[in-house]
Amino acid sequence: MSWMNKTLSEFQGELASSAPTPGGGTACAVALGQAAALTKMVIELTLGKEKWQSGWIHAKKANDKTEEILTVAGDLAIQDSDAFDLVMAAFKMPKSSEEEKSHRRESIRQATLHAAEIPFKTACLSLELLKLLNNLATYGNANAVSDVGVAGLLASASCKGALFNVDINLNSLPKEYGQSMRNSCPNILAECSSFAREIMQSVKKRIAQ
Repeated sequence: MSWMNKTLSEFQGELASSAPTPGGGTACAVALGQAAALTKMVIELTLGKEKWQSGWIHAKKANDKTEEILTVAGDLAIQDSDAFDLVMAAFKMPKSSEEEKSHRRESIRQATLHAAEIPFKTACLSLELLKLLNNLATYGNANAVSDVGVAGLLASASCKGALFNVDINLNSLPKEYGQSMRNSCPNILAECSSFAREIMQSVKKRIAQ
């Protein structure tokens, strides 16, 4: 389902329904997209403005990655729902014979692993965006520093929420599945929390000036 072609009202209606998709993983990717959009706005409000010249270098550095994240986040919103649909389809596979049961079991595992990989990408991109925000909060257009704060909150929520979705999928799999993700998630969460705190401190300090 191409959620990016829905109106905001339509998407929220779908999200509020009892349908299996969209769910939290898609919501996290959408939140990441909103965080990237706000970041792009602050970049545009900083570049070329003489008063904020000290922020130009940071805005330029952040621009390409922010545009990339803005695009990819929309793709991840779609992929997350599609991945869960594949899990549901795997559960509906026939299981009359031992061969069918074995094939069904492995199909469920592979689909579930894929359903963990999508939010893992969302979490990683959310962290990448967070790493760009502190300099924008410190040196970017001060009139938009609250928008940097909102971007930070959204990116942090996206990262942490996406990791919930990684965990719930991996926890239903044998330990040998997704080992790299299992090892990475605690570090991603710790970095997310650290960068988010730093951003909030910088935003509050800039507002108080």
